[in-house]
Amino acid sequence: MLDKKIQEALSMAFSKLYNHELPASEVSLQPTRKEFEGSYTFVVFPYLKVTKGKPEDSGAQIGDWLKANTDFVANFNVVKGFLNLEVSDHTWVETLSSMDAENFTGTLSANGEKVMVEFSSPNTNKPLHLGHLRNNFLGDSAARILAANGYDVKKVNLVNDRGVHICKSMLAYQKMGNNETPVEAGMKGDHLIGKYYVKFDQMYKEEINELVGDGADPEVAKKEAPSIKEAQEMLQKWESGDQETVALWEKMNGWVYEGFDQTYKTMGIEFDTMYKESNTYLLGKELVEEGLKKEVFFKKDDGSVWVDLSDEGMDEKLVLRGDGTAVYMTQDMGTCDMKHKDFPFDKSVFVVGNEQDYHFKVLFAIMKKLGRSYAEGLYHLSYGMVDLPSGKMKSREGTVVDADDLLQEMFNTAEKHTRELGKIEGMENAEAEQLYKTLGLGALKYFLLKVDPKKRMLFNPQESIEFQGHTGPFIQYTHARISAILRRGKSLEVKSTFNPAEVGELNKREVDLIFRITEYTKALREAAKEYSPAVIAQYVYDLAKDYNGFYQEVPIFNESNKDTLAFRIALSSMTAKLIKQGMSLLGIEVPERM
Repeated sequence: MLDKKIQEALSMAFSKLYNHELPASEVSLQPTRKEFEGSYTFVVFPYLKVTKGKPEDSGAQIGDWLKANTDFVANFNVVKGFLNLEVSDHTWVETLSSMDAENFTGTLSANGEKVMVEFSSPNTNKPLHLGHLRNNFLGDSAARILAANGYDVKKVNLVNDRGVHICKSMLAYQKMGNNETPVEAGMKGDHLIGKYYVKFDQMYKEEINELVGDGADPEVAKKEAPSIKEAQEMLQKWESGDQETVALWEKMNGWVYEGFDQTYKTMGIEFDTMYKESNTYLLGKELVEEGLKKEVFFKKDDGSVWVDLSDEGMDEKLVLRGDGTAVYMTQDMGTCDMKHKDFPFDKSVFVVGNEQDYHFKVLFAIMKKLGRSYAEGLYHLSYGMVDLPSGKMKSREGTVVDADDLLQEMFNTAEKHTRELGKIEGMENAEAEQLYKTLGLGALKYFLLKVDPKKRMLFNPQESIEFQGHTGPFIQYTHARISAILRRGKSLEVKSTFNPAEVGELNKREVDLIFRITEYTKALREAAKEYSPAVIAQYVYDLAKDYNGFYQEVPIFNESNKDTLAFRIALSSMTAKLIKQGMSLLGIEVPERM
């Protein structure tokens, strides 16, 4: 790649001018700021002890050497200690030509490392909601980005299918459900069970209010309300294998899974393995024994087992209750071992909201203390909550922003918007319907992924669907526009290759676009290093923006030089290819026409 050639040339310049060894791998380049001429900038300041000159003089000295001794630095300018390098037109054209000839994809070859990405992890007592969407899109995109960086990736989903919260839905259904099925109710299975979770909450609140009205303390009332006690009894029955309870649990969970499957399909999300908490909640107790033997854990007088993490800036953490029952930490420890046994990973990524930051810090510290070889590779991909303009989501009150409803709203909004703009003229109904789904889902995914995962964000459905601005549909529309240009080029029988020596002088927009194309692999590596799809989202947006600038300023088909015309078509084709590839890393499809 061109940046490597420049790094090597700068390394050579330091050797020749200053008799100083500067490894090419340590040479840092950055894109030149828009207000200055050039494409690459080398910062001279850190090397003034070597050059023994003023920043401007040192920059000029290095620039003169590069211009005289390479065929790719055409010119340079120095702004204080910043050496801005202008690359020759011929080099840019050659760069695109060789990328074309090599069928450049930017994807890195296999590195022999395994990564497990765990995401989604829904509860089987309610449908997926807006927060789950950010989680699913982040996990799926992170997995795609890691695979494109050469990792062997396994996507897993650990479903929370047991516990008192599941029994709440079961109890309300038992009391009020009259054996209704999703078909009879005309609802998806997950929505039907969610309905009973809300009903439980209403019933529970009424009981608390009644007890408080009779003089009970509110905190006591929460524990003594009949329905919460019944839910806890039901959990004990489930844990002891009571046939009737287990049968109801299996039936209701089965309905939920059918509902989840439909939602996952609509979202374009798939998993390699589904783990269920009902099969993992007893794991981890043998690790508690191991920890006691290794003196990593200690017992208190009541028999409870703890770990002291004060040496790591944390406090003491319970890993087993005094009565011998597990806590979440126990089970998570056991699940780590089980997952590593199933798929001996080098890295394991947990996509979970930032309210669990401390939990994962503790878990990872425990696994290191237990001497697990894989512990260094455990990573929490923490993300902020998603708000809507109307406020935060809640689930028990039934005011949650439902994923299915939001997806349908996005498809409807995409249809309305697309019709208004006349972007479906001449399309068959089936093609138009597919376009609405592609745009609606693309808008939603892009809007949720373009923000740094760590930041809390506000999702604005209306803004996300716009065809202008920092949105998915803007990028999708750019791809459709390029596809139309490529079809026209084909119909005009524009030649498929060009002779770099015959291509005319380049427009600044063409230079900017090729430069952006050469930065793809860098963005891909950074996205994997940071576990951040936002890096790819920004890159693809910048690429689409650069192409639109080129398209508006450079009349592609008003060109008599056949090599220049073929070059512009090749430049358009490479842009479309990287837009398609970059968007696919976000799990987004791009239309060929609209």
